[in-house]
Amino acid sequence: MTSFDYSTYLSPLTWRYGSPEMRRIWSEVYRRRLWRRVWVALARAEMRAGLVTPEQVADLEAHVDDIDLAAALAVEQEIGHDVMAEIHVYARQCPVGGRVLHLGATTMDITDNADVLRVREALDLLKSRVRDLGLALAAQVERWADTPCMGFTHLQPAEPTTVGYRLAVTLQDVLEDYRALCWIRSRLRGKGFRGAVGTAASYSQLLSHTNISPIQLEQWALEELGLEAFAVTTQVYPRKQDWQVLMVLAGLGQTLYRFAFDVRVLQSPLVGEWSEPFGARQVGSSAMPFKRNPVHAENVNSLARYLARLPEIGWDNAAHSLLERTLDDSGNRRIVLAEAFLVADELVRRVIRIVNGLSFHTHKIQHNLQTFGTFAATERVLLEATKAGADRQEIHEIIRQHSMEAWQAIHRGQPNPLPERLASDPRITRWLSPETIYSLLDASSYLGLAPSRARAMAEEARTVLNSE
Repeated sequence: MTSFDYSTYLSPLTWRYGSPEMRRIWSEVYRRRLWRRVWVALARAEMRAGLVTPEQVADLEAHVDDIDLAAALAVEQEIGHDVMAEIHVYARQCPVGGRVLHLGATTMDITDNADVLRVREALDLLKSRVRDLGLALAAQVERWADTPCMGFTHLQPAEPTTVGYRLAVTLQDVLEDYRALCWIRSRLRGKGFRGAVGTAASYSQLLSHTNISPIQLEQWALEELGLEAFAVTTQVYPRKQDWQVLMVLAGLGQTLYRFAFDVRVLQSPLVGEWSEPFGARQVGSSAMPFKRNPVHAENVNSLARYLARLPEIGWDNAAHSLLERTLDDSGNRRIVLAEAFLVADELVRRVIRIVNGLSFHTHKIQHNLQTFGTFAATERVLLEATKAGADRQEIHEIIRQHSMEAWQAIHRGQPNPLPERLASDPRITRWLSPETIYSLLDASSYLGLAPSRARAMAEEARTVLNSE
């Protein structure tokens, strides 16, 4: 068997990104172990139909974990077919049961059902990680639900929000991604056992002298695997299912991408409100010792960008699965499904570390709110003056003029003069006292329902994520 070290090409997903648990699921050894599990399930069903003896099934079961990849690869070099090579090796290991191995089956009866088992297990692992992420976010949302901060639209100061409410936006998306993972997990179906073009003709032939139908045989085998099958299949299960799985994973990547991008913006010293965790001995730059780059968030954006492109390959595989089957999906499916799950796994694990280790710089949060919040709070002055009898359009123009002048002062590095300008303008003090104007311009209390809705989202997330 070929051995691998760092002197040959290795995918970064082999050792740099992704967890050992996810790599195990997508390993070649585990893949072949699942093949053998499917062969055993078929043999057990055929035993119930009287086609296979209990001794033959017991022999197959005894060697289900005896993967000899070196031997199988050597056979494959000779015959050019990986599944047949595994059949040869497995059959040699089973002197009693080997002679009935793969009875009535075609390759995709084995590999497609095994693929669904593997996708299901990978989804379960990913679901558990997304659950941990959601709970971590919920804790931060509750912690910071009442902390006011400056909101931004168009990357320009807008109106105040709270740190917790901003985090709740991501939590809401994560919760939707969790539900999507649960949905696609619940809908996974295998090919079943139907032979070369999905008609089950080979199984009908095997069972012709019995009173067992191919449907019954298939149901017994699927029960062994805990699977359901599509009502109609060809040689393969519909590749639309792969595309749907990839879309769900890409959707999760989209959520994490947006959050990571926000972290990068907020970590910029020009904003300076948040920062991702940074180790005591961590190096930010080989040339600039002072650098503290958002490398985790940038890595999330980089990998999520790759994940976003994979559903296009799944779309092509589904659309180009001509007639009863073509093989032009086979090569890329060995790569795409594994890499999509490994990338998604890495993204979630990395974002969990970011969320748990986020630093919130309250002094900078308060500074930005004091600098820019006054402008946002002018809406309160506008509303209260109008309620007192002022012409809304006239007051709007007065506030606009003062605001533009105040912006210029800030750009010159001067303190914000807007409160004093508004509180001393008789066109406004005619309707509101200076004391009232100063009070209204305190943006820290102009938060609307942000705190309560943030806490409500955290509570909903905990209810959903703890329900299993």
